[in-house]
Order: sequence, then C-alpha cells, then structure tokens
Amino acid sequence: MKIAIACDHGGYLLKQDILIWLEEHDIDYEDFGCYSTESVDYPVFAEKAARAVADGACDKGIVICTTGIGVSIAANKVKGIRCALCTDSLQAEMTRRHNDANMMALGAGITGGNLAKRMVEIFLNTEFEGGRHARRVALLDAIQ
Repeated sequence: MKIAIACDHGGYLLKQDILIWLEEHDIDYEDFGCYSTESVDYPVFAEKAARAVADGACDKGIVICTTGIGVSIAANKVKGIRCALCTDSLQAEMTRRHNDANMMALGAGITGGNLAKRMVEIFLNTEFEGGRHARRVALLDAIQ
C-alpha cells in the first residue's frame, strides 16, 4: 500500500507526526508537500495528492490543513476521489466501510496528534463492505 500525503502550513506539524507513524509501521508514502510552516495555498498540495490517488500511483491519501475543510473540498474536485473530512475514529471507520473513501482529510487545529494517528490507522486498515453500499458509491461516482 502506498499513501499520498499533503498539507498546507496549518497542517505541516501534524503531517510530520503522521509521517513518523507511517514509517514506524513500514507504510510506503509519497509526500506532496508542503514542507514548512510558511504560508502556502492548500489547493495546490491537496490536488497533487488527490491526482496521485485518482491516477493509481497511490492507493489512498491523507490531506491536512487547519480545519480539514479546504483540503477536503480541493481533493474532492478531482474526478475519482472520495475524500472524507474525519474528526473521530468512528467517522474514519465508517467512511471506509460505507463510502469506500480513498482519501481522508484531517484538521490539525481540530484533531490532536494521538487521535489523528489512530484515525489514520483505522482508515488504512478498514475494508469497504460493498453490498448495498457499492450501489451508493457508484451513484456518488456518477455525479458530475
């Protein structure tokens, strides 16, 4: 499994914590920036990560800004992306089980590091249930 990860300046420190967690768990990733706390425009970085997931270069993605809202909106603009803004472990689980989300957005100003790492673990390890949910995901993917 390869993870696309990106952030803006508001998500940089949380991204660093998550990168360490990914390395500790031998999970391959590609870091699409940003690379400091200097102010940047979040759509640039969220789009890069989302395109890597949509194109199949990465299996899943994580995008981070201060609230998670901006990066989730930006990622969801890319065809084939289902990015869920998650603020707790149940959302991280259910967006995989029922929505087959291929990206997760986190808000560094909302979610602390320990919870964020637990949510990443759940998101990466939860399978899509399929069944009636597959029909609904297909309907989501058909929206233009």
